[in-house]
Amino acid sequence: MESHKNLIKGSLIAFFLILSAIAAAQQPEIIPLPTNFVKLPEKFQVSEATRLLPEGEQAQQIAITFNNELFLFSGLALNLDAKMESNEIRFIIKPDLLVSEGYTLMMSNKTIIITGNSAHGLFNGAQSLLQLIAKSKGLSLNCWNIHDHPLYSWRGLMIDESRHFFGKVYIKSLIDWMAFYKINRFHWHLTDEPGWRIEIKHYHKLAQIGGIGNFSDSTTKTAYYMQEEINEIVSYARDRFIQVIPEIDMPGHASAANRAYPEYSGGGTQEHPEFTFNPAKDQTYTYLSTILHEVNMMFPGKLIHIGGDEVSYGREEWKNLTGIKTLMDHNRLPTLNEVENYFTRRISDSLKSWGTNVGVWDEAVAAHLPIDQATIFWWRQDHPEQLKTALDAGYQVVLCPRLPMYFDFVQLKTDHYGRKWDDGEYNSLDKVYDFPQSLSFDQSKGKIIGIQANLWTETVGSTQRADYLLFPRLAALAEDAWTSGKQKNYKAFTNRLKLDVLLYQRANIYYCAPIGQIYHPEPVTPDELTMP
Repeated sequence: MESHKNLIKGSLIAFFLILSAIAAAQQPEIIPLPTNFVKLPEKFQVSEATRLLPEGEQAQQIAITFNNELFLFSGLALNLDAKMESNEIRFIIKPDLLVSEGYTLMMSNKTIIITGNSAHGLFNGAQSLLQLIAKSKGLSLNCWNIHDHPLYSWRGLMIDESRHFFGKVYIKSLIDWMAFYKINRFHWHLTDEPGWRIEIKHYHKLAQIGGIGNFSDSTTKTAYYMQEEINEIVSYARDRFIQVIPEIDMPGHASAANRAYPEYSGGGTQEHPEFTFNPAKDQTYTYLSTILHEVNMMFPGKLIHIGGDEVSYGREEWKNLTGIKTLMDHNRLPTLNEVENYFTRRISDSLKSWGTNVGVWDEAVAAHLPIDQATIFWWRQDHPEQLKTALDAGYQVVLCPRLPMYFDFVQLKTDHYGRKWDDGEYNSLDKVYDFPQSLSFDQSKGKIIGIQANLWTETVGSTQRADYLLFPRLAALAEDAWTSGKQKNYKAFTNRLKLDVLLYQRANIYYCAPIGQIYHPEPVTPDELTMP
């Protein structure tokens, strides 16, 4: 009897495995997985004779961008000459169609029609078609009818270039991959303790002196982005419908700035020297407002992240500052924590006067910033009460908890160098993919607007190591933020991911291989081994 039960059980398992394999085979070769799709019994053959037919100026620009990207992936350039007689790809914008960023992709053996509810929606559809072509065999495409739109409006990636600087070429390449996966927010961490990476013309020493050194070596030559380079990258991202959000960290993580202009330092500790800005001097606020005004002119997205985290690492020195008692008495600030909140509100008010919103890490919920002006980034998974407080107060919230959305945490059990949580937990591909289904939260007042992964770079001394930590988890992030949890299936995802890995190989990306592809050893350099 027991053997009979085991036989039935084994048969059922085999049956469901077959069903899973069939389901995976019926999915389009697209990451993130579209909302609705139907496979058709036809093929569309892409060739040099295939015509691109955009309707309108915006559609034409998207068609040109699509053609350029297609050439990079396949070496094939299509034709914008409407007089040729061949199969065709149409690009159409219909504003009253679908939801925000939505698109349809309708295919037959003669015609592909991409329709977007906006230029952004059309671009998303073009990226889906680009994936189908890039992953096809012999440029012969399975035909699909797809209706698609994102789960979250905020699909983000943060890169820290204060601790290690990567430069314009790498950042633009990364933006290309973000666009490929429909990741639409680039959070750019440009200032912190090790280095200041953005030119400020009013205070040129910020970059020239604050830009010296990195986390590995405090004596390396100055590295920063000139304003012309910032504008170039912002424009490059905008053409790919990616908003760039700069982070200028304050009132903590200010050591690099304070090396350049020590007169605005609020002190720190032996472990974190000159860690804070001085909240007791009016000149500090003039100084920082001038900096932020220049930053605001470079980033048209009208959102600046000001950090606001871990100020307690250097805040105790404030009690010894000239003028701090007067500030506390005059503004009825009973504690240094309230002084910190005062500082955050005052900086936020400067941004508000320019029509710019503020982003802050979850500690700054205590500052009680205006609900309609602030976005809270919840990063401390061991402080779920911060998420609840932010949502209960009515804030927009981006989910980016260390577990599993910090990509500087290792992703394989065998990885020996890099971050792990206190109990040894790490951020494997499947854990990234399963987020945030396991998270429970009440959005009755506030709203989860999206998901973001953060790559801090204490342990990332090269672009090779950055790639190792980003790929393929970037693909899992994309599906987290775009695809409904009811549709997600890790096995089916990894089946689709195998085709993306081939693209990584063609692009010479030094990816991690958690699902059986070509193994790349964890990149570690002698310099990195000396890091704490």
